[in-house]
Amino acid sequence: MRPSRRRDRWFPNVVIALVLLALAGGTVSNLVRNPQPRLVAEGVPGRLAPPGGASAGSGKYDDLVRHALADLDALTVQNDPPPDRQTVPDDTKLPDDTTLPGAATPPDTTTLPGAAVPSGVTLAGWNGPWRFVWPRDVSFVAVARCAVGQYDKAYQVLSFLNSIRPSTGRWEARYTGTGGHLEDARAPQVDGAGWVIWATWFCRAGNRYWDLVRESADQIVGELGPDGLPASSSDYWERPEKEVTLGTVAPLLTGLRSAIRVATDLRHTTDADRWRTALDRLSAATDRAFAPDYPRTPARATSFVEPGVEPISIGGGADAIVTVLGPPFAPGNPQVSAAIDRAHGVLTQPNGGVTPGESWRADGVSWTPQTALFALSAAARGDRATAETLLTWLDQHRTRTGALPEKVNRDLEPAGEAPLAWTAALVILADTALQNPLPVP
Repeated sequence: MRPSRRRDRWFPNVVIALVLLALAGGTVSNLVRNPQPRLVAEGVPGRLAPPGGASAGSGKYDDLVRHALADLDALTVQNDPPPDRQTVPDDTKLPDDTTLPGAATPPDTTTLPGAAVPSGVTLAGWNGPWRFVWPRDVSFVAVARCAVGQYDKAYQVLSFLNSIRPSTGRWEARYTGTGGHLEDARAPQVDGAGWVIWATWFCRAGNRYWDLVRESADQIVGELGPDGLPASSSDYWERPEKEVTLGTVAPLLTGLRSAIRVATDLRHTTDADRWRTALDRLSAATDRAFAPDYPRTPARATSFVEPGVEPISIGGGADAIVTVLGPPFAPGNPQVSAAIDRAHGVLTQPNGGVTPGESWRADGVSWTPQTALFALSAAARGDRATAETLLTWLDQHRTRTGALPEKVNRDLEPAGEAPLAWTAALVILADTALQNPLPVP
């Protein structure tokens, strides 16, 4: 019996209609689960407009850098000076071929005894849940300050970190402006140890804050398991993790490299040797578990094709933190550089910015810290075109007061907290890297 011609006519239309209905339902469901974020505030209330004229910027981004520095100033809180645990003047040196704009050398720290350094705390943001101090964020702030020659302000940040350092155990995810702990759902994070060591090395303050370097580096060593990797820990996504993430591993690699540089310069050879052994273990384990794509979590499998073709990892998902495996956080590596470029392509959103990770919520919203991380990575790796494209995008999506927001939503509007200290610091560093090579541990 021949099939009905009438059925032949209506059946495809019904199938198409059902598919379109399912797609529409999925879109509506996603919008309900991930509503369009809005701006919390235009900027810090009462913040003075940054002065015009000379700037630490490269020229093209002078206004962007001026506003970023002004916002960091506005987010800085002055507390009573804490007792500084390390008052030895610093003599750590950067490579002779390293040039940082703003100041050729740091000030003579013999004139800055520890007890005289104020505890200049930089809040992550001005409002509500952002009015706290994240070791990660303020480490970047200290580095950005030093990159443009503001060493005294950077040492205030490092002095605060030194005053709250955990002599044993992990750094907390965040602290109050007076160094207190917060009883909230955020667990201590392993990555904090790596960030604070990197900032201390970058700012040539290893001698001044040697105890901070030593205790944090030893904490990293103690975190490494028999396989050379740390156990699972929250990272910059600040959520419970069931397995180790690149968000933990990458900062620890940077921290150990920085600690070795500090210890070598200060002739603490035993410490340098111990940390170099740990670095070798962690580096080998990272390549074994994450290469060649370096996703957020170790790939479940690797697909091997014909000889001469790069294998492809399956599972894990791209993460913006892959940028920390390359300059200015680590020496250049062609395989890592390819992974960074691949992740940038995967994580770029329709609005032009970047989302934190492939397994992050699929809402089309871009996050400015991750966008700025890719800008910094591109600038440090010599990809000027990409760096300028991303910096221009960030520049074009500031608030009406000129502040850099936390996010840019699907309608290309600034969203979330503004200003955000981490983004401001990253933008300053990216612009600086366009002018001169940043030191790499």
